[in-house]
Amino acid sequence: MTAKNEARIVAEKPVATLSASGLRALLVLSSLPLLGVVGAFGIAPQTVTDSIERREVTVEVALAPIALTSERESMRYWREERIQRGDTVGALLTRLQADDPEALAFLARDRSTRAFHQLIPGRSVKAVVDESGKLQELFYRGDSSWLKLERTEGGFTIAGDTPEFDTRTEMKSGVIESSLFAATDAAGLPDTIATQLADVFSSDIDFHRDLRRGDRFSVVFEMRHANGELTGTGRILAAEFINQGKVLQAVYFEDGTGRGGYYTPDGRNMRKAFLRSPLEFSRVTSGFTTARFHPVLQTWRAHKGIDYGAPTGTRIRATADGFVDFVGQRNGYGNTIMLRHANGVTTLYGHLSRFAPALRAGQRIAQGDIIGFVGMTGLATGPHVHYEYLVHGVHMDPLRRAPQPGPALTASARTRFDELARERTAMVELLREVDLAALE
Repeated sequence: MTAKNEARIVAEKPVATLSASGLRALLVLSSLPLLGVVGAFGIAPQTVTDSIERREVTVEVALAPIALTSERESMRYWREERIQRGDTVGALLTRLQADDPEALAFLARDRSTRAFHQLIPGRSVKAVVDESGKLQELFYRGDSSWLKLERTEGGFTIAGDTPEFDTRTEMKSGVIESSLFAATDAAGLPDTIATQLADVFSSDIDFHRDLRRGDRFSVVFEMRHANGELTGTGRILAAEFINQGKVLQAVYFEDGTGRGGYYTPDGRNMRKAFLRSPLEFSRVTSGFTTARFHPVLQTWRAHKGIDYGAPTGTRIRATADGFVDFVGQRNGYGNTIMLRHANGVTTLYGHLSRFAPALRAGQRIAQGDIIGFVGMTGLATGPHVHYEYLVHGVHMDPLRRAPQPGPALTASARTRFDELARERTAMVELLREVDLAALE
């Protein structure tokens, strides 16, 4: 080998030639560091990987015995039901799943349970009943007190208390679409408040003939609560009715003598000497005329009054303060009431189905008092009340007479009224503005 070739061989890097087995060994060696890192997470250093001996150990633990009884009466259940219109105590107990003749008999005979028989629709009754249907406890909250019935070894006991009442002021408004009661229902007004609303404005609005779609009302009224539960309604404190664009407002005010009434914001008494109709809601089926063909007698004769059609049993109101002059049967009028009023005025109410309880001649009557109920006694072809208005014995058309206002406020009461009227009319006007803004 020459010196030149030798120098070239020394300068070049030697090339290693590996067999297949050598290559596998090289790959294994190159992977060892990585496997060492991974293995460090799986097995701790110096861990013995031999099989660990395992053995089962059974330990008996003493548990308290579970008290089981075959007596079904040991299971007690709370139940609650809402009183429905027309409910009886028996029907209510049935819905409460109380099959307990003994409890029903006690509720029927014991005077201290009288409140249970004055069931007010919408109120709730709570009961505790065992699995055999025996009544264990019964809770009911009436208008003036709450009662609790409880079964004891000796029978039943009654406990009661007078709850703490508070009166809250609420505000509602609505729009007439079809009828007053449909609108008040849609607005969430209680029926008693809706009836008061009609009564407040009855001297200015005939709620059968004068209502128009789009008429509006706003009402500020009282609701009574006891221990957080609604117990009843109070009176309307202020109201506004917009009828055919005419704004009517009313404010309730007591004059300090215990007498209260509704007045316009400027102090005029809204109560008229006579109501426009003896019925809260009605329709005129026959008007005042000197010649009408009588449907029963089949002859022409004068009709010296107004017939207001309404279902049998509809309440009839006295149209003004006065005294009962006559109550009983009167020829073709059937069951009849005659009232004597001031200034020689007499009113007659005929064809009644029945009279108000204990109504008698000489009794003093206030405007709006219920004196009887619509019927069709005497010469009548359908249920209605025949209403007549006489002045010194002369018949007059009650729908054509000029309404006379009620008593005015005294000078001493006027200052207090003005302050109250400003406050309450502001409430109904605010309610109207808020309602209109919501519609826009």
